[in-house]
Amino acid sequence: MNEVFDTIAGLRAVAHAPWRPLVRRVAVILCNSRAGSSLVKHVLAEHPDIASLDGEMEPYLALTGNSFGVHADSDAIGLLAQPDLLADNIFAELSVPSPTLPPLEQLKDRWRRRLLLQFPLLFIDPAQRLKLNDALDLALPSCPQQTASAILAAVFRDQPWRMNFYDGQPSSSLRDFGLGPSGYYDEPLKIEEPPFVLPRSYRRPFTIDDAASKILLFKSPSDAYRIGMHEQLFPNADIQYIHLTRGYAQSVNGLMDGWLSPKGFFAHDMTRAGTALRMGGYSDATPFGRRWWKFDLPPNWRQFIQSDLGDVCLNQWLAANEAILASGVPALRVGFEAFIDHPAAQLQRIGDLLGLSNLSLPAQLPVTMATDAPGALRWRKREQALLDMGQRPPVRALMEQLGYTMNPESWT
Repeated sequence: MNEVFDTIAGLRAVAHAPWRPLVRRVAVILCNSRAGSSLVKHVLAEHPDIASLDGEMEPYLALTGNSFGVHADSDAIGLLAQPDLLADNIFAELSVPSPTLPPLEQLKDRWRRRLLLQFPLLFIDPAQRLKLNDALDLALPSCPQQTASAILAAVFRDQPWRMNFYDGQPSSSLRDFGLGPSGYYDEPLKIEEPPFVLPRSYRRPFTIDDAASKILLFKSPSDAYRIGMHEQLFPNADIQYIHLTRGYAQSVNGLMDGWLSPKGFFAHDMTRAGTALRMGGYSDATPFGRRWWKFDLPPNWRQFIQSDLGDVCLNQWLAANEAILASGVPALRVGFEAFIDHPAAQLQRIGDLLGLSNLSLPAQLPVTMATDAPGALRWRKREQALLDMGQRPPVRALMEQLGYTMNPESWT
């Protein structure tokens, strides 16, 4: 596997950028999985004073030896390995909003580097790389607005089912391509976790001049277990934290949907750790349920490899929020429910924390990383099981600590 990673790193050809000491401001969204961080990040990332990644830092942690099974026994990370190389990968992808599209060659490079993270064993093949280059040469000039579906259709013309593993692709554009030979995400080597993200349009690359003037925005639910990592990466920066919360019922329901999805959230291939999962309602209910751990991997994950899926998901909600609170880092607490109900007011709170003026909302909040169409009270499809979980003392205590009521009539 190390040889493959070295090959991918060589093909991505990320330049060295010794800018770590120059970064002055960093903002980190801490949360449990399925708390809405993708949406909040999407809104914040449109501000001209914020630099952000297209996705999360996870693929670059894997490429630099900071992942589970290599440098850690969970998603928790202590001392970073190869911090300079990790920073190089981050700086290569960081971007800032721009009124114009980037130059064509720059767009091609961004697409090539991204696709290598998503289907690595496909695109390290020289013949497939030639096909990829031809597809990008054909599609990008004819798609001045960078229509993702059209570009993906060109890239995966011979294997259109691969398009199903991308975030936000409309079902009408996918037709009936299925999910590949296995009927689910079944790649032998995973670097980026599906649903995959794509290079965003109307962005310019991060430069050395941005290091002192822009706020670098990061989000990943797994960051709950590695608070202090950003301080290692950017030793001269002021790190500000936002604790994004969501009630346990909504979070657990969303997690369970994601665990059962054949299309997304495949985070860790547990066969590489010599572990077979035996989770009730997952390992016995899906063809991938013994192999793939989904979402964040808490330090206590081994205690749950034979638990029921609901208990696994509840532990992910508990473990992430308890780790954030136990860290003691000052953080602005924002409820995702409040963000959905009163987005302008919550955005103003975040803007006040970061010193950002003119934070604005899009005309319609985007749907990101969704397993189903957004809607109120989705948790009620597992209502009784979730209400039973709410009787457990640790759940009630954490809900109270996070400012939530245990009255289910108030849960959206």
